[in-house]
Amino acid sequence: MSQESRRHPAPPGRERRQLPSKGSALSSSTIRSRVTRGPALFLLTLGLLLPLTACGPAGAPGGATPAGAARTADAVEPLPGEPTPQLPATTASADGRQVTVSSAERIIPLDGSLAELVFSLGLGPKVVARDVSTTFRQAAALPVITQAHEVSAEGVLSLHPSVVLADRSTGPAEAIAQIRAAGVPLLVLDDAKQLADVGPRIDTVAAALGVPDAGRQLKERTDRATAEARAAVPAAGRHPKVAFLYLRGSASVYLLGGPASGAGSLIEAVGGTDAGTAAGLTGDFTPLTSEALVKAAPDAILVMSKGLESVGGVDGLLKLPGVAQTPAGLDRRIVSIEDGQLLSYGPRTPRVLREITAQLYPGDAK
Repeated sequence: MSQESRRHPAPPGRERRQLPSKGSALSSSTIRSRVTRGPALFLLTLGLLLPLTACGPAGAPGGATPAGAARTADAVEPLPGEPTPQLPATTASADGRQVTVSSAERIIPLDGSLAELVFSLGLGPKVVARDVSTTFRQAAALPVITQAHEVSAEGVLSLHPSVVLADRSTGPAEAIAQIRAAGVPLLVLDDAKQLADVGPRIDTVAAALGVPDAGRQLKERTDRATAEARAAVPAAGRHPKVAFLYLRGSASVYLLGGPASGAGSLIEAVGGTDAGTAAGLTGDFTPLTSEALVKAAPDAILVMSKGLESVGGVDGLLKLPGVAQTPAGLDRRIVSIEDGQLLSYGPRTPRVLREITAQLYPGDAK
């Protein structure tokens, strides 16, 4: 689940988080933060430590992954060569500060999507730590500098970073202030909520790290790959309604995404219509009820892989209120994407679009 205390009422990145009670609503920032900043820890908290395995494409009984459908989302593709940062560089931070970076020798990104950007720019060898949402293969050996759901200022400072990258959901605020008080340049970026946000994030990170040329290359590559992924969507007159469900089974958290969930931009890019928005939802997420889902009448359901696992796969999902009565439930048309990738909006987003397309239109994708 959001780059999802990333977009909800009490962003878990900013204050001490509490698990929602059954039926309670979460804002998109809360869900996004839990998904993109700390999916593994969130699952541990819920007692749902699940393997990083793929759930199957739409129509695969029980969510089984067919042979040959191995995922590649656990790795990033850096630009060739390692760019030489031209520093110092001063960049506007999303929290109103001007941040000057004088060295990019020891980088700490406090968000999985930001780490993806740094590695994609070719600066992975300069990254010295990661947060729990940074799960791709190249970063696996890096130390994790989070405690529970929150950033550890002591852990960050002990690694003597030359620059720290964060977004608005990063917290607690005391930790951010402590890192800055130690004299470490800390740049805050706005959260990415749609495809249009990918390019500006690349530009900002590349400029801050003194590699604007690499940023242009990465943005061009990402734009090209995104265009190719969108061109691969079957050109049919149909526009399937797709409902984005956020699921955490053992905590009894079942939510239906609305227009601000973050998934709408992806759904539209693959030729679909966001079912929650079409049903008249106006917020981020609303508790899943039979009435809400039947009104949404989705042709397909989009979920995160660990969420699907947490309810017992496709068979378990069909037991949730209203799911089996929808066209998606009747057809077992379930699209499952890895948690840390679905809402990350970064260089790997074109892969996400291709995965959604392949599962949404099995046998028809180009």
